Amino acid sequence: MLMPHPATLQQLIDRYEQLQTREAAGAATPEERRRLDDTTYTLCVSTGTRNITDALRIARRHCGTSADQMTTAA
Repeated sequence: MLMPHPATLQQLIDRYEQLQTREAAGAATPEERRRLDDTTYTLCVSTGTRNITDALRIARRHCGTSADQMTTAA
């Protein structure tokens, strides 16, 4: 399977996390919800997965960034 460049995956991860944070806080606009859905779909397709948990795990691994590093970097 072809994988996107790590920088592309990192951009998707960052976008997903920003939009998910707004959604969880109840502050997401309809456009942001649509972008969250699109980003979730793109991450899943890019990593060959069917759910966002697996997609994020694989994308982070491909980028060389663990979930712990992502949390402490924020």
